[in-house]
Amino acid sequence: MVSNTNRIITLSETEEDDLNAFFQFQLDNEANYLAAFTAKDPNDKTAYIEKYAKHLADPTINMRTIKINDEIVGSLAKFIRENDAEITYWIDRKFWGQGVASTALNDFLRIEQTRPIYARVAFDNYGSQKILEKCGFVRIGKDKGFANARQAEIEEYIYKLVG
Repeated sequence: MVSNTNRIITLSETEEDDLNAFFQFQLDNEANYLAAFTAKDPNDKTAYIEKYAKHLADPTINMRTIKINDEIVGSLAKFIRENDAEITYWIDRKFWGQGVASTALNDFLRIEQTRPIYARVAFDNYGSQKILEKCGFVRIGKDKGFANARQAEIEEYIYKLVG
């Protein structure tokens, strides 16, 4: 928990009711574009809720809800991809550039002790790249993949946190 100019940023275990807010965040076109690697149909609420409700029951996934003064403003999760731990996060666009993501990620990395832990980010998502680097991640490579939000194959950078 961090206080940031009368705002208290907290992480709580994600509950199924939180998924409705997460769904609304990912409907933002600009946010979806920057995230790039998103659902095929971001408007399919049923598919979204079903997918993430299953994640809540998966013991290998550590999902947290980011709140400011008890208002849901984003999500963070650790999941396993090809036997490696990875993180993902999403912040409501109205809170971008306010230190919320880096504060929440630093707090999350104290809770989630798995190391190494990886992150992937679209080549042109400079905000997320800066957040990862601020939190100690180092860019170690790149890959290409199909980005649903852009309907094209794009480059993504791979980041790693060791310590």
